Amino acid sequence: MTALGLLCTDHRGEDDYPRIEQLLGADVRVDLVRLDPGAGITGAAEELRLSGADAVVRTGEGFTHDAEDEADRVEALARQTGMPASSTALAFVNAARDLGATRVAVAAPAGTHEDAARLRGFLRAGGLEVTGTHTAAPAPAPGSGSDEDALLALVAAADTPDAEAVLLADPALETAAHLPALEKAVGKPVLTASQVTVWEGLRLAERRVHAPDLGALFTRTPAPGL
Repeated sequence: MTALGLLCTDHRGEDDYPRIEQLLGADVRVDLVRLDPGAGITGAAEELRLSGADAVVRTGEGFTHDAEDEADRVEALARQTGMPASSTALAFVNAARDLGATRVAVAAPAGTHEDAARLRGFLRAGGLEVTGTHTAAPAPAPGSGSDEDALLALVAAADTPDAEAVLLADPALETAAHLPALEKAVGKPVLTASQVTVWEGLRLAERRVHAPDLGALFTRTPAPGL
């Protein structure tokens, strides 16, 4: 059994994780540990250790820090929990590299120009060329799900001809049920927050799981060096 601990700072989009756990099979467990904004990590770290987690990934925040700060925060999380650690933002970079994609189109959450610039800078720092950025409308409220037609329109709007993958950067989107349809629509890998978050946890735990319903990321041979 491989157990993944997801440290959630935003509850939107969390309904995706039980579905992903089901698609991965009986020997992978995905545990959500909720952390209120501004709360200390001590209690959450203890909960993760008691759950038997093999790795922890912080999710729910998206690209809220630059690459250097995010690396420092993840290093601190690893020290505090005593286990391999990462974040959704770093997972996007690692997942794209794993697929061999260096040019990506991005659907970014609605925000300020500074938010969009930080996202692009973060991806560039990870070696990714951003071929286009489409600012998306806010994700649905918690529990309302994400409509496949709306997701298809979002992927199509974000995609550019020279992109090797499309990133849906909003961690509030619920995408796990729609990944094959999204990839079929654009003919290339589509990376989403919940998908890359779980994949990153498995990578840290040194597990590879073949799960075609979770998109190309869960079917391809890893690129060298990851």
